[in-house]
Amino acid sequence: MTENDFRKLALSLPDTEELSHMNHPDFRAGGKIFATLRSPSEGWGMVKLTPDQQEMFVKIAPDTFQPVKGGWGLKGATNVNLKNAKKKIMREALLVAWTNVTSPKGRGKASR
Repeated sequence: MTENDFRKLALSLPDTEELSHMNHPDFRAGGKIFATLRSPSEGWGMVKLTPDQQEMFVKIAPDTFQPVKGGWGLKGATNVNLKNAKKKIMREALLVAWTNVTSPKGRGKASR
């Protein structure tokens, strides 16, 4: 998967916009970031999951998904090695991350 493939998948989700945060592209729904590109570097992305979701994706595709180092990773932030990512699982991870910030439960949690 390329950065452009990741971008297209993220932007295909309803009401998603691409902006920039800390000098790299991010993808937002309802003003909340659910994914980024080039984090930590080119060829990588990040999806904002819950810890349980992160554990599932890492277990299913450990060559693609890995927790972000430090506290953000403990909260579910998950790095994506785009070189190893397959379109089907990447679409699923982006949808899960998008749902986390757009669902009423997710919106309430994110604003705390």
